[in-house]
Amino acid sequence: MKIRIEIPGKDPYNAELSEGMFRIGQSPASHIQIKRDEVSNRHAVLHLKDGELSILDVGSTNGTFVNVKRLEEEERTTLKGQDVIGIGSQVKVTVLAPKPIEKAPEPHVNVETAAADAPKNLDKSIEKVEPTEKPQAVSSGERKEQLLKLSGIRFEYRKIAQQLKNQVHEELLRRVNLKGLTLQGAGADEVKTQALETVDQIFNEISSQIPQGIAQAALRQEIVNEAIGLGAIEALLSDDDITEIMVNGCENIYVEMKGQLMRTDLAYGHDAQVQTAIERIVAPIGRRIDESQPLVDARLADGSRVNAIIPPLAVDGPSLTIRKFAKTSFKMQDLIGFASLTPEMADFLELCVMLRKNIVISGGTGSGKTTMLNVVSNYLPIGERIVTIEDAAELRLEQPHLVRLEARPPNIEGRGEIAIRDLVRNSLRMRPDRIVIGECRGGEALDMLQAMNTGHDGSLTTLHANSSRDALARLETLVLMAGFDLPLRAIREQIASAVAIIVQISRLKDGSRKVTEITEITGMEGEIITSQELFSYVQEGFNEDGKVKGYHQSCGILPTFTEEIKASGLKFDYGVFNREGFLN
Repeated sequence: MKIRIEIPGKDPYNAELSEGMFRIGQSPASHIQIKRDEVSNRHAVLHLKDGELSILDVGSTNGTFVNVKRLEEEERTTLKGQDVIGIGSQVKVTVLAPKPIEKAPEPHVNVETAAADAPKNLDKSIEKVEPTEKPQAVSSGERKEQLLKLSGIRFEYRKIAQQLKNQVHEELLRRVNLKGLTLQGAGADEVKTQALETVDQIFNEISSQIPQGIAQAALRQEIVNEAIGLGAIEALLSDDDITEIMVNGCENIYVEMKGQLMRTDLAYGHDAQVQTAIERIVAPIGRRIDESQPLVDARLADGSRVNAIIPPLAVDGPSLTIRKFAKTSFKMQDLIGFASLTPEMADFLELCVMLRKNIVISGGTGSGKTTMLNVVSNYLPIGERIVTIEDAAELRLEQPHLVRLEARPPNIEGRGEIAIRDLVRNSLRMRPDRIVIGECRGGEALDMLQAMNTGHDGSLTTLHANSSRDALARLETLVLMAGFDLPLRAIREQIASAVAIIVQISRLKDGSRKVTEITEITGMEGEIITSQELFSYVQEGFNEDGKVKGYHQSCGILPTFTEEIKASGLKFDYGVFNREGFLN
């Protein structure tokens, strides 16, 4: 698709657009940068997809015009050949398409028309729209992307439903000032009731014109969610089977369910709705997201972790990632039932906690490190003082003598940050028996090692690594991030002295999470940290259902602290260290 750009005082020039989104504005991050006073930093967005070119005004000061008609803020309009776009009052962009782009007219509720005329306006355009799309899996080589149908609206009617949503939403905002109700002190239930009643009125007026393939109840709920909630992802947050939600721009929403990533048939109308959902998440906790601060970490009221990033950093539109906080905590018996480890391995981890062995749980993103840390932490004795330190409070320990600390990000002015390292240093003055750190990802690793080596035995933490040997190397790197020029041998001696057990967790190809290694750190030989593997997971392949086949086994090696086990008086079956496998 080609466009012609005319800026006063400059020679006109042509530009060729490939599929994607193109920002227009004064900002250096714009794809089409126009440095003129009447052009806003973020003025408009061109979107070319499947041969269709559309434009969206993203809140410009002096307006975006299509063939002299000014667009409403956040109004998306489809363009055809020879259409003239006005960016402000002087800059012109002409679409140079060889043929008009054929597209069924969108249903439209004219905001200047009385409410009683809405059915007539919508009726005229809906009659001309026929579903043409068929659901297809997206191929990638030999693999096909799974489409999870959650919306309740048939796939081939999804585009029509999206058009209806946009127009009914516009009519809803014309009839009810939802923001005004909130500012006047109306409660959330009152605002929701008012929105539902108004949407019902609009639907009653146009119900006979809505295609039968569109479930009106589902469409109604999506409109209300976008008006007062988090939009398309609102229903996903209440689904306990979904552990992660990923929004990649307005049209692509993925979820993780039972360890598998799947694309859903849900979508937002446009990028502005995604950004509105992000703002509704971060505003109550005093955070903001805009061009000056285009990324943010936050958490929902239930503890779910949220990361959001918007243009200009996110090229294809706002991206939102939510790692949901489980409503009920897993117990060790649950993990055994999932075949993540065996009862014998669980007994050994309990023994290590009772013997005050420092434990590091390592694994990749989403492998279940925090879940395992929470489960193992519940083995901590009730009579001890425990201090937990986390970026986002996720651990749910059941011990009564518990102090929970949570790091604090900088405020809107960029001040007031309290990092995990500050909390680790402060925790040493709180007389802890055990310190549990949610995750080491920086210089706090040095403070943690020093705490483990100075009377705080039995501490636990997690870190990102792909194997137990990688975990040792990553610990070295994290210690160097503390900013001290320590010799490598000194760092390794600290690690070898502090860390006793590394529990490695992996998420396998079928989405299952398993403890793949339990390794003991035995000391130093020259410049090298020595270790021995006590338990491992042996993978044998896949069964007919695509599930991983394998078993956990003991490596036939006794831990070096067997005498310590005997001296403690704790009962333990040394037979778990024989070479026989524990079939899963």
